[in-house]
Amino acid sequence: MSLPDLDLSIIPTWRQGYRFQFEPAQDAYVLLYPEGMIKLNQSASAIGQHIDGKTSIAEIIQNVKAIFGDIPEIEQDIIEYMLVAQREHWIDLA
Repeated sequence: MSLPDLDLSIIPTWRQGYRFQFEPAQDAYVLLYPEGMIKLNQSASAIGQHIDGKTSIAEIIQNVKAIFGDIPEIEQDIIEYMLVAQREHWIDLA
């Protein structure tokens, strides 16, 4: 499967009104937004922790690889996460 075409130098940012945080009551990272909350799984949480408005997608890939190891699917999974998060309006890719 080929990777979708995405410029890895892009710096993703959480969209205005969306907040990524650890929620002790959920014992998980969540994405809060005006209409509710999304409880994130471990891989989405690992990616979300690096979306800070300063770190490029390429750097996020390297950071996540440093945590989980150089698993071949990591890059594709992160790119797909970014595209889904953009489509769902959680992040901006500018």
